[in-house]
Amino acid sequence: MKDDLPDEVIIHETVLRDGIQNEETIVSLEKKLQLIDRLVGCGIKRIEISSFVNPRLVPQMADAEELWNRIERKEGIVYSALVLGKKSLNRAIVCGVPHVGIFVSASETHSRKNSNRSISEAKEEAFNLIKRAKSSDMKVRAGVMNAFGCAYEGDVSPEKVMDLVRDFMETDPDEICLADTSGMANPLQMHTMLSRLREITEEKPISLHLHNTRGLGLANVWEALKQGVTIFDTSMGGLGGCPFIPGARGNIATEDTVHMLCEIGIETGIDIEALIEVSLYFEKYMGKEFPAMIPHLKHHKSNSF
Repeated sequence: MKDDLPDEVIIHETVLRDGIQNEETIVSLEKKLQLIDRLVGCGIKRIEISSFVNPRLVPQMADAEELWNRIERKEGIVYSALVLGKKSLNRAIVCGVPHVGIFVSASETHSRKNSNRSISEAKEEAFNLIKRAKSSDMKVRAGVMNAFGCAYEGDVSPEKVMDLVRDFMETDPDEICLADTSGMANPLQMHTMLSRLREITEEKPISLHLHNTRGLGLANVWEALKQGVTIFDTSMGGLGGCPFIPGARGNIATEDTVHMLCEIGIETGIDIEALIEVSLYFEKYMGKEFPAMIPHLKHHKSNSF
């Protein structure tokens, strides 16, 4: 440990799932494959490839099966997907997905908008999904969405979040994830929540899925590092946001997060300069400037993707 901070952090890259799911410019299959190869080449060891959802609702994910079938899977890389129901999991199993995320919202309103299910119904389904996924030799991370507040309901009771985590622990997932889906977390809240969470999860790995809606993303990362968290979801360029939450902004940017970690001496295994180049390539392809700050501060030249 370095001043009570971890020596290493794992970045779970979500640009191909959370990052692009709301973008109007459809990313072609070939560009997705190129992007995966380039991100892995930068040193990213965990990458979320897709979600298995209704393509009419999320057109960016319409090629999920073909994408998984064409990925050149490299040793030592965790390729992951988000599943949202029985049909979704069945599709992931057919594709040989080795690692899945299964989430339940702590907000009743968001749960119904996101999955058309109450929290109770969503939790029951999630438990069945986890059981089936584990029996199919998948690694599972069980997560709580809107763990730090909800854009619809405001404050979310910490006890409601802890109850969901306690229930998840009974299924013995490989990892527990708290998602700041609405981007409402602050560092003091992060400290309190993570302190309570560790009492329940004990040695189980904890990951965080943070959004930068109010500009507190990296401040929350800093507090989480002090609490011993070593797995963070990020999205290249700072792209992302839940389609069912009005005004939801992107995830914390991979480039900004990795740069901060590098500055304070925490190893990620990621080449920040190479990552910046990939981000600028993809920015040009998407035809828009991404929210991430570091690529633009570095003044790197952007070439065609």
